[in-house]
Amino acid sequence: MTDDEHSARGGEIGPAERLAMNRTGSFDWDLDTDTIDVDDAGLLVLGVAPDGFDGRPASLLRALEPAEQARLDRMVQDAISGGSSSYAAHIRLDPPGGGPPQWTHVQARILRRADGAAHRVVGIVRDTTTEVTNSEFILNLAKRQEVQTTIVQRTTYALSRAVTVDDVTAALTGPAGLGRLGSDGLALGLLESGSLNLIALSGEGLDVLDDFRTRPLERGLPLAEAVQSGVARFVSEFPSHVEEDFPALTPYLHRMPYRSACYLPLVAQARSLGGMALFYRRRSRFNPDERNLLLGLAAIVAQSLQRAILFDEERELATGLQATMLPRVIPRIEGGEIAVRYHAAWSGRQVGGDWYDVIPLPRGRVGVVVGDVQGHDTHAAAIMGQLRIALRAYAGEGHPPATVLARASRFLAELDTNRFATCTYAQVDLAGGTVRGVRAGHLGPLIRHTDGRVGRPKLRGGLPLGLATVFGEEEFPETRLDLVPGETLVLYTDGLVEQPGTDLEAGLAELVGAIGGGPPEAEALADHLSEQLWERWGAGDDVALLVLRRSPDPGTPRAPRIHQYIHQADPQGLSDARSAVGQTLVDWGMPELADDAELLTGELLVNVLLHTEGGAVLTLEVLPEPVRRVRLSVQDRSSGWPRRRTPGEAATSGRGLLMMDAIAARWGVEPRGEGKAVWCELEPAGPDNGNGQNGRNGRNGPNGEGGHGARGADGGHDGPGDSAGAQARGAAERAACQAEDWIEDED
Repeated sequence: MTDDEHSARGGEIGPAERLAMNRTGSFDWDLDTDTIDVDDAGLLVLGVAPDGFDGRPASLLRALEPAEQARLDRMVQDAISGGSSSYAAHIRLDPPGGGPPQWTHVQARILRRADGAAHRVVGIVRDTTTEVTNSEFILNLAKRQEVQTTIVQRTTYALSRAVTVDDVTAALTGPAGLGRLGSDGLALGLLESGSLNLIALSGEGLDVLDDFRTRPLERGLPLAEAVQSGVARFVSEFPSHVEEDFPALTPYLHRMPYRSACYLPLVAQARSLGGMALFYRRRSRFNPDERNLLLGLAAIVAQSLQRAILFDEERELATGLQATMLPRVIPRIEGGEIAVRYHAAWSGRQVGGDWYDVIPLPRGRVGVVVGDVQGHDTHAAAIMGQLRIALRAYAGEGHPPATVLARASRFLAELDTNRFATCTYAQVDLAGGTVRGVRAGHLGPLIRHTDGRVGRPKLRGGLPLGLATVFGEEEFPETRLDLVPGETLVLYTDGLVEQPGTDLEAGLAELVGAIGGGPPEAEALADHLSEQLWERWGAGDDVALLVLRRSPDPGTPRAPRIHQYIHQADPQGLSDARSAVGQTLVDWGMPELADDAELLTGELLVNVLLHTEGGAVLTLEVLPEPVRRVRLSVQDRSSGWPRRRTPGEAATSGRGLLMMDAIAARWGVEPRGEGKAVWCELEPAGPDNGNGQNGRNGRNGPNGEGGHGARGADGGHDGPGDSAGAQARGAAERAACQAEDWIEDED
């Protein structure tokens, strides 16, 4: 008696019935005959009618999609040919009459002969539709929860770094802002004086809301209504439901490609700050979890906005205080142009103590200063204001720069504060180009030359103001610089070149490159430095910048003129100056004088660089009257005038001016400020040079009066292709060998 017969007689459920009740059936596949035996439960699971089944495997797979059939065949064949003893798979069955798909799990064992060849496959099929459906629901639920968690985490992280209201709007509307919120569009409004002002719009088509940027807070708009009532509004069918309640929006809504929207009030500490609207293209409804998520996001945004609003208010107060401490008007100066810039730090709640000032001084001079008081708070700004006024008063009394800083240091120490200050102060005479500079623990100035090169002069310095008095070191050595026409002096604070984690020298190199590559005008250069450096560094510190340019002196088209400063410590400067003089004369259409001018340039500059304590200012100009000629002048700081010398046969110096005496048509020495200038003139050679006479060169006496004789005939050209410099240099060398008297410039 079989188990089924025993079960029927005793009323019990047998194994086959139990499997059938659980929608599980069995099959036996004979690989040799390619026939398969499937019980009724198995046929039911596979969706095949028992009376229509012909025992062929292909008949079982009619309900499978072609792709599913191919996948199952490939898996079975791989298991059989690969020597596996079993296989298992989930297959999807689409009912012939339509309806939701069904899932079946196939689990089989492969029976093999002694030689390993497979001859039978036996197994079970089980309906797993309920399991798969439940699993998909759980997976989708977990995925939605993960998405919601990600939205909260990313939004919170982005807003945690937002300091100002602009930072908050940037975090919400930036490249990844809408993605963090999980929306396709955003409108953010703040309450200000009874009006709801839209401060941010992000998303396709939302530009149509520009007409509602500033509106009184009154009912008639969905966002305003949410702000007034404090209750969020969720619109599942956008825009039809909005049109019903707010007909004034009808012309705008159909231009927005969204299917749903939510309007959220922004409330922090029982204070209504504004509202936020989120728009969605695909979402058509909001379930309870999604509504709770959006309300939570609104709370996070409201708290961030509250912090940002407080920060902006405090910062506005602090920057306003500092603005009153800085000079409101920069005086106009004769002979130059000045541009100043002050930038407050973007990060941090307080401002610093950076300052600049331009001070009119007696005798047409001007004082310029840039400094920085220790600290970044309103106290530092207050100290800065007092120190600036004191330093301005000391400078206006006409004291030397060293005395000005010494008194300013004493003033700061007497304020009974723990703060110190650094600064660079310079008195500038734009008429003569003299700059007297002192430093108190501050970065040195930079000078942009007329050819675009940027120099870093060695400006000696003392201790910071305040500390110098405390330690009894109120000495601020003065350094003299020369500013030739067209050159620019740049003073700055460390915020322009120094940032945490970066090398100061790298920052200085960046500044030097920016100055050299910027425009020559003071205002344009100040803007260029602000854009290239202050914004690039991230503006973690305040920046004060002062740019002073001495007016260029190009002369006229008929009488052009150039100026160039040659630093004593620049070994390449002499060669560059010689090349510049020669090329300039070629450009001016006087190439026949280029060789002589280069030779005399070298002699004059070497004399200054070897025998004085500073650099030299080279001036090359054309004098059109009464004879068109070239004047070469070299100015130095030495007050010593030439004296007579008698070099011996073995002397290695003392013949330079003799060479100039032989080459130049005339030369001389004249006082220039606190120093002197040695000059010489060259005339184009020819039978008639414009003065109607030929005479020997005059020689200067020790009183500095220049000779006035014209060059003799032996100094002229023999023909258009000859060099006047070659014959002149030959005559000079012969004369030098026989010289008994000589005049040479020394200290």
